Amino acid sequence: MSEFMELYNGMLRGIRAWSRWDEFQKTLAEQADNGWYVYFVGVDFPQAPLDAVTFCKVLDAIGTLLHHDHKETYLGIVYVDDFEHPRLIKIYDPNHLGASCGSSGKAIPAGWVFSRVPPDPLGEFVVPEGRKRWWREIFQN
Repeated sequence: MSEFMELYNGMLRGIRAWSRWDEFQKTLAEQADNGWYVYFVGVDFPQAPLDAVTFCKVLDAIGTLLHHDHKETYLGIVYVDDFEHPRLIKIYDPNHLGASCGSSGKAIPAGWVFSRVPPDPLGEFVVPEGRKRWWREIFQN
């Protein structure tokens, strides 16, 4: 099994509190460097890590999207392998949660995966055109 798949399928800790996400997002932005692969699952498979400026732009856009689209008092859809030295972060799309725990018998993939190691393809998934457009706009501005 590849290093990416070991991380992806390994033990992850959820971020339940919005305040914890906001602090974690700031920490990631402060420690941004040229080492994060950002994988929009089913849409955009990364060939190389993002530069620090682009990573921060994507991180900010996803943070804004989570606050706008996930109208819950808790977050609960972001998972991290290690809060101090993260190597993998799974972020589920708030508009495509389904039964992300797999209780329906059909696992819902993460919407975005941030990884310090080159990712493996996770498959093809149906992603709404509006979400694809939102993704493209991040890189056009």
